[in-house]
Amino acid sequence: MAALSAANSRAGTPSGTPAKKKGSAGGKVSGTATPSKQRGMDQQQLDISGLNLNSEPAAVIVEEPPPKLSFAREALLQEAKRAIEVSDRTGKKGVSIIVIGHVDAGKSTLMGRLLYDLGRLDEKTKRANERGSTNAGKSSFSWAWGLDGTLEERERGITMDIAMQSLTTPHRQITVLDAPGHKDFIPNMISGASQADCALLVIDSAVGEFESGFERGGQTREHLLLVRSLGVSQVIVAVNKLDQVEWSKARYDEIVGLIKPFLLQSGFHSSKTSFVPVGAYEGVNLLSLSDGTELKAWYSGPTLVDLLDKLEPPARDVDSPLRIPIANVFKGQGQGAAVSGRILSGVVQVGEKLRVLPGDESGIVKSIEVEEENVSWAAAGSNVNIQLTSIDPVNLIVGSVLCPPTDLVPLATSFVARVIVFDIQVPITAGSSIEVYHHSRDVPATTTKLLATLDRSNGKVIKANPRVVAKGASAELQLTLRSTAVSGAQSVVRGIPMEPFSANKDMGRILIRRGGETIAAGIVLEITR
Repeated sequence: MAALSAANSRAGTPSGTPAKKKGSAGGKVSGTATPSKQRGMDQQQLDISGLNLNSEPAAVIVEEPPPKLSFAREALLQEAKRAIEVSDRTGKKGVSIIVIGHVDAGKSTLMGRLLYDLGRLDEKTKRANERGSTNAGKSSFSWAWGLDGTLEERERGITMDIAMQSLTTPHRQITVLDAPGHKDFIPNMISGASQADCALLVIDSAVGEFESGFERGGQTREHLLLVRSLGVSQVIVAVNKLDQVEWSKARYDEIVGLIKPFLLQSGFHSSKTSFVPVGAYEGVNLLSLSDGTELKAWYSGPTLVDLLDKLEPPARDVDSPLRIPIANVFKGQGQGAAVSGRILSGVVQVGEKLRVLPGDESGIVKSIEVEEENVSWAAAGSNVNIQLTSIDPVNLIVGSVLCPPTDLVPLATSFVARVIVFDIQVPITAGSSIEVYHHSRDVPATTTKLLATLDRSNGKVIKANPRVVAKGASAELQLTLRSTAVSGAQSVVRGIPMEPFSANKDMGRILIRRGGETIAAGIVLEITR
């Protein structure tokens, strides 16, 4: 509209219309008020001329030719397998980690300090963050500003969205996903956890703070249940803020004694869990124990970086069809758009044509970025930024899935799932309204049928067609997506890209929430419609 107004102001008097002349009295115009039309000039031409629409030829947008493929599919698979094998044997293994924990446990502060100690946050940025946080009256948040980059996050003093960074240890290349701890931003935390291999749980050891996070309603328990349900099997527990309890060994042992049984109950094997005492703000026991004189009196174990350096990435599924759930959409360079996400399975290369589901649009991969470096291809397990061309950005939506046109992801509107029910107050009944979370997408749904309750130890049916499913139970449910259309509007339910757990583990995991609370998690057994 602004451009149109500018065009009108530039147009002045229409072509073929004499300019008005000022009179001597009262600003009246001398001569004829309405000029006669010139021969051969109709009203439509006058309108077009007045809007300045025919003054210059329209600019011609020349599309760049799409890049060519570097490898045939079989050759690409062999190249990917060879590169992964060499990297695992001689290079640094790549692993992604989600930082979780109750609000104000010190997650962003810990990661900001760690990035600085590892040289990923320069001195100039550190000083700028110190000045800015002090001026804002939040000097204790200076390290957190290394990851909390938005104005609203800095003003409120909390993490709201997933912040992604990378760091390097002697044997690992680690992608860090810093998750929000506030209950209001659990959906963002779920989106981040679905992109992670491992978890770093940060505990606030201050008296009362640990208890509020670990008791019912606190995010410590819920975050652990969520990441385990999404396939994360390794966790490091960093017991933070021990300086606030005078580096008490008794307090550390108390917290470890309470967390350990809950980890086992949640499905974490003891061999894949580890604990470390830290003081994030002062950097104690992150890289070195040298500054922690009080801590050294009773602790001589590994530092946080030592434990991060031993994380084992899971096996990468490069043989299965390509699946990339879109976690973010942003403007790329030139035409098209860019998306970010984690490659769940398969291999993608520059020049490849990809389908976006749901929908019937396709785009061509113009460039791939991994750990801030442009690469010609990327394999399962990588967190990537992909520039797409030959596609309208409006067709790229968070939660959609990129896949090959020859091997599409099924779109499900109804499916059977096997779930574990969490510690809920109100049982699940047939007809319950719920929300299904699948990677970065959440959709309204209904529990259309309770098929069976199961024995959690062996999976055998305890009761068929139960009336309710209570807390702690394992059950098979039929879930059906429901429309969000307002009353009177045409009801159209659009399917979401999903696969059975047996076909693709990462594409077959779901979370179920109700009333702002996560009530169950499980796997997709069968897509029924």
